[in-house]
Amino acid sequence: MSVIATEMLAGTAADRLDAGVHPRLSTDFLNRYSEALMLIEMVAMDESILADLQAWQAVGYREHFATSALRCAASALAAYDELNPNRARAFDEACRAMTRLIRTVTALLTETPPPPELPAIIEVAGEALRRQIARATQFINANGAIDIGLFEDTALQAEIDALLAR
Repeated sequence: MSVIATEMLAGTAADRLDAGVHPRLSTDFLNRYSEALMLIEMVAMDESILADLQAWQAVGYREHFATSALRCAASALAAYDELNPNRARAFDEACRAMTRLIRTVTALLTETPPPPELPAIIEVAGEALRRQIARATQFINANGAIDIGLFEDTALQAEIDALLAR
């Protein structure tokens, strides 16, 4: 490895940005949604997990990396700032949709008595959230160069809407 490459790897994200390394979006942000997915799927086995799910908080991409100690935080923020504004809005809306799904399922899980279709709701909501996370992951891995709206699964969304309307 060259001395320049070694120095770039050893430097901070800001140093790498100054050295001309292209900023990249980071999937670390999606760990929040993966955590919520795990909690949703586990709450059926252990009701004590519901408190953790209720305490779950959504934050935006910018907020996540603004407070992050990760070495990639500066690059992730710079890449977000460089996004096409329409694609950034679509990504943010996809994240808000995931948050709404998590909050809706959380509200259903807190109902007493639990709705009889709760296992099916958890299964469908879990699958929907998994697909939404995969969509956001594809967008981030492409560094925002694709339209996140192209990954919309309308049939799955209609099924979710029907389940949650009960």
